[in-house]
Amino acid sequence: MARAYTLGTAALALSVSAKWLDNALSHFRVVGVQQARQGIARRLTIESLLTLSVAIALVDQLQIPLGRAIEISEQLNRTGGDGSLALSDTLDISVDLTTLRTQLLERLEHAVEIAPIPRRGRPPKNTTGRLE
Repeated sequence: MARAYTLGTAALALSVSAKWLDNALSHFRVVGVQQARQGIARRLTIESLLTLSVAIALVDQLQIPLGRAIEISEQLNRTGGDGSLALSDTLDISVDLTTLRTQLLERLEHAVEIAPIPRRGRPPKNTTGRLE
């Protein structure tokens, strides 16, 4: 099974807020996002993070709507190492996926170290009788 990252870790690595990422994943399907059911935290694979990284760059640089940017990004990722895609007879787009993946892995390594681990369930019962 491929390694998967929490929403908080992914948001840190992508330099977006966790709320923005959660909203984006609620509105758009991204290949590689593992989501079971309500109440179970999403997990993101490196492939889904690479897709989102390219999509965020397309939105930032070209002002493409996020849904379309995700579609283009997934098509680029399917091309493999060259990251080139012909959008029409006269328009090609290319992304250096190798460098982008390397940079993303470095940011993930850092994010894993500093991201808080989400607590699930009820808080522990206070057995001391004191308010903390």
